[in-house]
Amino acid sequence: MTPRLPWIIAAVAGAAVVGLLVAKRAGGMVVHPDPRPGVTAERVLPPSLVMNAPGAAEAYAAARSAPQLLDGLYCHCECARHFGHRSLLTCFESDHGSQCDICMGEAVLATQLASRGGSLDAIRRAIDERFGS
Repeated sequence: MTPRLPWIIAAVAGAAVVGLLVAKRAGGMVVHPDPRPGVTAERVLPPSLVMNAPGAAEAYAAARSAPQLLDGLYCHCECARHFGHRSLLTCFESDHGSQCDICMGEAVLATQLASRGGSLDAIRRAIDERFGS
């Protein structure tokens, strides 16, 4: 085994991780994260800490009511790349969600579609169609 082989393996693994974080596939399609089993809204900011911005209260309420759903959605504001967010749910664990129209719009649309019986796949397609580039 050459002394360089562990470094080559590490570099390849690192490139794979970066590719996952960017969450883009060939053709511009996004890769939505799998919802984590047992994920809850315990880390979503409570109403008392949410900025008083138009739409923020409704979006944070959506995150608190449907954490499993939002944990399975990619956020099109690219916060995964810029802030290391895992999913749309992560946006509402800080004040980021109250400052971003994309995050708020995705959360509200997702919970509206879910309340009408939309499946996770159908919700993902609707989110991608409306907010994807």
